[in-house]
Amino acid sequence: MVFERMANRGHERVLFVQNRAAGLRAIIAIHNTTLGPALGGVRRWHYASEDDALEDVLRLSEAMTYKAAAAHLPMGGGKSVILLDAARAEPRETAAKAMGRAVETLRGDYIAAEDVGVNEQYIDWIGEETQYVMGGEKKSRGGDPSPYTARGVVNGMRAAMRFLNLEPNFKGRTIAIQGMGHVGWNVARILLGEGARVKASDISPERLDQAKQQLGVEVINVDHLLGSECDILCPCALGGVINGNTISDIQAPIVCGAANNVLDDPFEDSSALMARGILYCPDFVVNAGGLIQLAGLWLRYTQAQLDQKITDIESTTLRILDRGRELGSNHAAAVDYARRVIDEGIPAGSQGGAVHAP
Repeated sequence: MVFERMANRGHERVLFVQNRAAGLRAIIAIHNTTLGPALGGVRRWHYASEDDALEDVLRLSEAMTYKAAAAHLPMGGGKSVILLDAARAEPRETAAKAMGRAVETLRGDYIAAEDVGVNEQYIDWIGEETQYVMGGEKKSRGGDPSPYTARGVVNGMRAAMRFLNLEPNFKGRTIAIQGMGHVGWNVARILLGEGARVKASDISPERLDQAKQQLGVEVINVDHLLGSECDILCPCALGGVINGNTISDIQAPIVCGAANNVLDDPFEDSSALMARGILYCPDFVVNAGGLIQLAGLWLRYTQAQLDQKITDIESTTLRILDRGRELGSNHAAAVDYARRVIDEGIPAGSQGGAVHAP
């Protein structure tokens, strides 16, 4: 069953990790290392079943392959999940260090980073046991990647507005953000700074109240956000929120957010959005800013090179949206773009560039 699922998605390796003494159960998935080592976040989450955890790490690691390729990074795609026994379980240093030892056994084929449920302290704990980690402050480099992810998402929004022949600015526009975690918070901060009206929801009342008091967002019930009237819908929580049951509720002409795997069935849901006249910006293209920052530091790019790559998310998104008109699916266009980068390769020493037009 596991081998079949790996084959269907093209995975190279899946590692199951258990350390009872440390309280660790984890899965590390390496999808594709054609372009380079697989860099991807460590997600701590309480899953309904082990099967759900496996499906999540397989989908996320595949998306990381395409994310790195679409950003023209000489990196592959990987991801890991830590299975929690209870929701919001407190982070444990022993578990983090055990995770670090598991990462170390892969000898650099997988480089761990920050994801949902993991902060810089947790990454530094992992870094006590392995050199193959990014995103910490003491034992590794990079820190919190969310500000860079947010910048890329905003650049994707600009691309969407250009595609629709709108002025690429946010003054007077309404953006609805689902999820006020680190990335959603930073997206809101940028947009509010440019004159946008921001409506936001979150499953945490405390986090939402903080966003209202500190940023000035308008609070909206989490059950109503997807269907709220706005210029841009920005999902920044977990994946699968846009699906066959929710697409009909969406009122926004543009969907552009930071959540990974925001579409439940990417090919089908992307086509369904297009059929409704809703412009979908593929998530693994627009949310690549954090990966660009951490991978670029690992690859020793200059900050100017990293900034340019995050800026380039706008032009890459535009190119993919144009291709999406031909294919009838922006997700299909994004996957096609990434696969062509993988097939062509990235020249040694190159900082990347546009792939040849189809």
